[in-house]
Amino acid sequence: MNDHTILVFTHNGMGAAPAELQQKLAAKFLQLNLDANILPAKILFYTDGVKLACEGSPVINELKVMKDRGVELILCSTCLDYFGLRDKAQVGIVGGMPDIIEALSAAEKVISL
Repeated sequence: MNDHTILVFTHNGMGAAPAELQQKLAAKFLQLNLDANILPAKILFYTDGVKLACEGSPVINELKVMKDRGVELILCSTCLDYFGLRDKAQVGIVGGMPDIIEALSAAEKVISL
């Protein structure tokens, strides 16, 4: 695990492509990182990114494995509320902007996906 790297998901997948491709890329990215045991300290989810940690997401299993391996998953509470998804969150902790700011300011490397 890399204690100084944080991943940030702001889309319901990776990149600016059709939704299905974004989600497919996110699943592949997370699985390959798991296979290689390349794990960030934390993954932050905000704006559309919170949908990846909610019911129906194609990457829930990968995120659960990451959590089980010690990766902290933080979901933006404001974003969950905006999309009406607070009760649909399947993995991670619901945090606020102070949690996101703290994580970003402590990180040595932030990778936005």
